[in-house]
Amino acid sequence: MTFAVALPDRGTFDAWRTAARLAMSHRIPPDQIDWTGDGGLFAATALPADPGPHQVLVPQAFVKLAGSVIWHSDPARFARLYQALWRIDRHDGMPLSQADPLGRRLHLLTKGVGRDIHKMHAFVRFRECPSDGSATSPRRRFAAWFEPEHNTLEPGSSFFAKRFGDMDWLIATPRLTAQFEGGSLSFGPAAARPDLPEDASEGLWATYFANIFNPARIKLHAMQSEMPKKYWKNLPETRLIPEMLKDAEARVQRMRAAGATPARPGAAAISTRYRAAMAQAPLLPATLAEARDAALQCRRCALCEAATQTVWGTGAADARLMIVGEQPGDQEDLSGRPFVGPAGQMLGAAMAAAGVASERVWLTNAVKHFKFTSRGKLRLHQTPDRPEIEQCRWWLGLELAFIAPRMTLALGAAAAFALTGNAAPLAARRGTTETGLHDGPVLVSWHPAHILRLADPQSRDRARQELIDDLASADALATRIA
Repeated sequence: MTFAVALPDRGTFDAWRTAARLAMSHRIPPDQIDWTGDGGLFAATALPADPGPHQVLVPQAFVKLAGSVIWHSDPARFARLYQALWRIDRHDGMPLSQADPLGRRLHLLTKGVGRDIHKMHAFVRFRECPSDGSATSPRRRFAAWFEPEHNTLEPGSSFFAKRFGDMDWLIATPRLTAQFEGGSLSFGPAAARPDLPEDASEGLWATYFANIFNPARIKLHAMQSEMPKKYWKNLPETRLIPEMLKDAEARVQRMRAAGATPARPGAAAISTRYRAAMAQAPLLPATLAEARDAALQCRRCALCEAATQTVWGTGAADARLMIVGEQPGDQEDLSGRPFVGPAGQMLGAAMAAAGVASERVWLTNAVKHFKFTSRGKLRLHQTPDRPEIEQCRWWLGLELAFIAPRMTLALGAAAAFALTGNAAPLAARRGTTETGLHDGPVLVSWHPAHILRLADPQSRDRARQELIDDLASADALATRIA
């Protein structure tokens, strides 16, 4: 028996999920379902109306993957997803892994959908529609025509609803139409390409585009890969490209002929006096204060370019116990002090519970600059890599030399590697004492940020108690070691 399933153009993902859940509840094998809806050459019946007795539990990773694959134009995408669902339920291999042929194909479909949505966000061009006098809303009206490679209008339109929420707009495609009116987004059937008027601002944009064009950097294959010619007819700036390319070689020759102008007489002397006027840190600091001043000018790796400032250690200059974390976080980068954010608050509470007085320790980090990636207004933490840790080991070594702690506590894998040179996994080393590169004892423990990220409450409580125990042990050892 063959079952035929017809899916709508709108709300496709929800419709497929409902049909797949119903089919799985009756344990209908993948080869007995025709997702094209017509049954092919054989008579086909609809899926049973009532759910069957079998319940399916799927991982969240499959739901996320299916929510992307479903928008691809591949006619076999529904069948591929159901086959993966069938195998997950029967514990047949790992159909979501890229090592599995089916999983690899599904991930390629997901990448295609992601690229298509990105191109939609980049290449949709709205033009303002003149008012016909009948509109009751004071909001301005815009329209655009776009031809996506896949069925990405529905998942890609929320971007425009957020960005252009103060205007009404319509995006027409050969398959669907997205309409945003009065703050509400809806989808309708395909529409013909609208008669879009010329935009008054396009002349200004074309002038700007022509003037920033650098013929020496043009790479035709890369340009057409990122901006295929099928989108050119909808972009005002692409009308200029053929003429600019035709003149590119001549412009490059003119740029070469112009060359760089020689420095005027006396420029070298001015540069020398300017550098001499800058406060220079000593090559080998003689005190802890000089080491801090030198670190504020650190250019040993590229992290200094994006970070706000160097975050030097703080605490007692004669501390018996030094506590070393990974790197500054967002709040530490802004304040210039280590351990003032959420992880620092947890560390402070753990130190209090362990009876470790904050005024008797030196708090610092293995890396002195904040490494992050921007996500809108947020700066998200990134783990420093090995070369960055090794470059910053110079400053950590100065802190160890001037403070001469009797015991050092390494919080997290990055700190443990910076202090010992050992990159082995942390779980087996936690609570043990190793010999550091400075020939002093190093006790290894969890970083408070790691504890905060643990989702399981019991695991989080256990890790917090282990940190408290390690703090107490390190403080006791620092007191006993002569």
